[in-house]
This record gives sequence, structure tokens and C-alpha cells, in this order.
Amino acid sequence: MIKGLSITPPVIGRISIGRIIERDGKRLPSKDDQFTLTSQVQTQDGWVLHPLDEQLRSQQETNKLRVIPVRLPFSCADLNLRAEYSMFDRKTGRPVCVGDGISCQRSTAEGIQQLNCPGSAYCEYGRSGNCKLYGRLTVQVGDSDDQDFGCFILRTTSFNTIRSLYARMLYYNAVSGGLLHCMPLQLKLRGKSTTMSYRSAIYYVDLELAEGMTLKEAITQANVTQTERVASGIDQCALDNVASMGFANGLFEFSEEEAPEIIEEFYPTTSESHSDGAKSEIHSQKVHKLRSRLDPNNSASH
Repeated sequence: MIKGLSITPPVIGRISIGRIIERDGKRLPSKDDQFTLTSQVQTQDGWVLHPLDEQLRSQQETNKLRVIPVRLPFSCADLNLRAEYSMFDRKTGRPVCVGDGISCQRSTAEGIQQLNCPGSAYCEYGRSGNCKLYGRLTVQVGDSDDQDFGCFILRTTSFNTIRSLYARMLYYNAVSGGLLHCMPLQLKLRGKSTTMSYRSAIYYVDLELAEGMTLKEAITQANVTQTERVASGIDQCALDNVASMGFANGLFEFSEEEAPEIIEEFYPTTSESHSDGAKSEIHSQKVHKLRSRLDPNNSASH
């Protein structure tokens, strides 16, 4: 195995809740209120839809794809969902610094250095380079037992999405006795509004039991599936171990081809970005004033 090359699950398609649009000659990310399944082929008109997109969309009442039946390829949540604080070079698209909140690997003039990672909110180096929480969820869409190892990847910088996905996987794995990979699940798009979103709806991805199933029924089915897989000779523990070694083999998990897509989708450099930054600053000032009114002592300390 070539050292420094991260071996990641084979990707056959993408799951997104947005798209790239052109405005004033610039390519900008645009949020959506539904999923889109695409292939890995991109044309001038955007990403080519995967055949499963139309198939699943036709099964939705509103023709909006907001639920996707999935199975997880691994029994370990950390293998299904890879998440860390990430910062990219805007010009080359290469990762500059990747950390987990404790330690980070940073590309410097002296090479790759391992340093402390306080998280994006408390790192002066990360603030200047717009370090973000960045996650990649790999799932198999439909009946995974009829497939090889091909997965769809959902990339996200949403804190709500990463937290919800990770919590659900940990809970389902615990109650099923380690049978997370056999649980019949679905991705579901949920909406919420917060003070940070100025009370407008924002969407995040959640993971739940397959449509119409109770927890008991899902666990019963997972045990049946596990029994069938073991009888057919499928070794899930060996698969998880190989996947773990593959991830650990590389310094960074991003390929040269993948990085530009990440930059375009999550790190646009436009005037709108500055506008959003100004809104964020205004919001921070409002929160500070509110805290000062609620806690006079805290106001005095500032």
C-alpha cells in the first residue's frame, strides 16, 4: 500500500442539498430544500443526475426528494462519518490544516507538522483562513446486499447535520448490539429556524429508521440480516479493520480532484461572502447587547 495515500470507500455518486449556479459570471452555491443524487460526471450545466434520483423522486408525494433509504457500509460510526476541522488553500484547493479539536496536521514550509487544535472558533490561524467543520458521510442507497462496495457521499459543513448523524449512529449501534451496518435506515431532510438563521428556515440531514418501522422491528430485521450475512461468509469485522487502515494510511483524506469541488461548494469567495460576514458581525453585536441586558455583571466585566 502506497504510504501517504488515503484509501477511502469507492464513490459512485453524490448526495447534495444544494447546487452551483452562475450569477454575474461567478459560480455560487445555492441552498435547496430537497436532496439531489448525482453521478460523478459534471458538465457545463452542472452535475449529471444519477438514475436513482428520478427513481426515488417518483416515490415521493410532492416529487421533492426529502427521504432516501440507505444502509451504512460499516459498523463503526467513525468510519461512516468522517468529520474534522478543515482549512483549504483557496488557490490550489489543497488541504492546509486538518484537526479534530485536540491535535491537527498542518502543512508548513518545513513539511507536515502535528500541532495542538483548539477548534475553529478558538484558533487564530484557522480564523484567518476560514477553517470550517467539514464532514463526509458514506452510505449505500437502496438494498446494499445487492451491491458491491459502491457508496454515495454526502459532504457537509453543517454543524446540525454532523451532530445529528453522529448521535443517531452511536445510538443505533448501541441498542442493536453493534449491528449498525445491518439497520434499515433512511436519510431525512429536516428544517429548523434559529436566531443565527434570522428565523428563516435552514435545512439539515438526519438519520432515522426506515419508513414505517419501529425500533424493535428494525433491530429484529438487523439480526436477521446479520445472520444471513454471516451464513454467506461476509466478514464485517475484517471490512471495518481494512477501512480503518485505509483511512489512516494518508495524511489527508482529500484527493487533488476532490478539493476544487469542496472549495467551489463550501468556500465561495464572492461579495456575498463579505455580506454574510457583515451579517454575522451584526448578529454577534446583537447577542452581546442582549447578554449585557440579561447579565449586568457580565456587561461590567467587558
